[in-house]
Amino acid sequence: MTTVSDQLARSDEYRAAGYWDDDTLPAIVDRWADDAPSRPYLSDGVGTLTWGAFREQAWNLAAALAERGVAPGDRVAVQLPNWNEYFVVYAACARLGVVMIPVVTVYRAGEVGFIVENSGAVALVTCGEFRRFDHGAMAAEIAGDGPLLRIVVRGEVGDGALALGDLVAGGSDRSLLPPMPSADDPHLILYSSGTESRPKGCLHTWNTSSFLPKQAVAALGMTRDDVMFMPSPVTHALGLTLGVMAPTLAGAAVHLLDVFDPRTALERIAEHGCTGTASPAPFIRMMLDAFDPVAHDVSRLRFWLTAGAPIAAALVEDAASRFSGCRVVSAYGSSEVMMATVCRPEDPVDRVASSDGGPVPGVEIRIVGDDGETAPTGADGEIRYRGPGRLLEYWNRPDLTATAIDDEGWWRTGDLGRLDDRGYLRVTGRIKDIIIRGGFNISAREVEEALLAHPAVANVAVIGLPDPIVGERACAVIEPSGTDVLTVDELRAYLTGERKLAVWKAPERIETVTEWPVTATGKVQKFVLRKRFS
Repeated sequence: MTTVSDQLARSDEYRAAGYWDDDTLPAIVDRWADDAPSRPYLSDGVGTLTWGAFREQAWNLAAALAERGVAPGDRVAVQLPNWNEYFVVYAACARLGVVMIPVVTVYRAGEVGFIVENSGAVALVTCGEFRRFDHGAMAAEIAGDGPLLRIVVRGEVGDGALALGDLVAGGSDRSLLPPMPSADDPHLILYSSGTESRPKGCLHTWNTSSFLPKQAVAALGMTRDDVMFMPSPVTHALGLTLGVMAPTLAGAAVHLLDVFDPRTALERIAEHGCTGTASPAPFIRMMLDAFDPVAHDVSRLRFWLTAGAPIAAALVEDAASRFSGCRVVSAYGSSEVMMATVCRPEDPVDRVASSDGGPVPGVEIRIVGDDGETAPTGADGEIRYRGPGRLLEYWNRPDLTATAIDDEGWWRTGDLGRLDDRGYLRVTGRIKDIIIRGGFNISAREVEEALLAHPAVANVAVIGLPDPIVGERACAVIEPSGTDVLTVDELRAYLTGERKLAVWKAPERIETVTEWPVTATGKVQKFVLRKRFS
């Protein structure tokens, strides 16, 4: 069985190559704060933090958590929007040697409760009401009468919860802080919904998780003079990698947007002189449609990284033309490896549009055919990854770890793709049964299992159908159990209410069938359903 030591056993090799080192996030924060404490670091439309003020708040919070019994190796779940406070909590956890678990804000009690239970989290940091949903109340529901420490940001503090503002104000004994953590200690658990009906936790160290951001800093030429605009959720792999880690490594500034609106985004880019951004491809189209060259100054924007879905050549060309000086670059990654391949600003438009980039230095990509052998150039097969950015293991799931990682350290991605003669990757499909809606993965199995509990559903298959705005939308193909047929509104209310799934996982379309296209072994042929209903 593959274990944690499989990845860490290559530490000497990775260090000798310069991919891993002894630096840690708190050491980097100290370095930038010592160098220029009054230099701007974070802004989110509500407040700003210099490097010095940021460090003060983060180390105050770390001491406050230590005072309340949070210790190195403990897990802390953090469900926050793109606010300055998210960075403060992340740095505080890193200083304590605590494993942070980012949780996207669209998750509801079903998913968050599972993550807290599965990870054994000792604390849950959340917010009050955000986008008309009371996260603080949900956290109280999840905690129940248990010992879970609840910390609320920008919201009413209910019984038994603490206000983050009080904890970062100081007053706790910093002598309680432990020694600096190691770069090879557990650092993050990113929960990813893939083929499993429940999210699975990808365990990373600082060295594994920061490997790709370090490569991105070099590939994108990021410096202290950059200002990263981040509309993608910083609790998601893309936002965490490009919106948190990369600019922090470079000592750059970050401007955060918590609710995406294309006009607001354009105004913020102009106001803060943003030089780079990263988002799913649909954000680019929406911002191009809203762009007014007279009203919106995007002259400093020089790169836009996108991942999660293929990007059309026309969109790359349109962005380069209308956002003069800005290059769109594509990438491929996941919670298991952050990012594996990336295009560079100097790559030609046709390469950006026809590929998902080439492997970053230190990463090996191979394509494996059905026979288990390496596929020839240009042939499709399963994408396999090996390199310094790979997860250590799936948290509390040795069975998944053993299945996903072979004896030579190759991670089986479950995605299909091909390599061209220049070594650039093109993702062509998925072995895993997931739907990618706006950059977020929806487990078809998870939604199917929830719907099968409904008395009006005899059988169901959830499929992804192409959508020009968000890439894919979920469609529930249902065999009714009687004469009653669910409406879309009834289905969505059931999934988000009784089953407590996030609203973005609920199918936005229903089709009914009385007979299923199946294989000889009785498995539903979803590709037939996709063709029929597309």
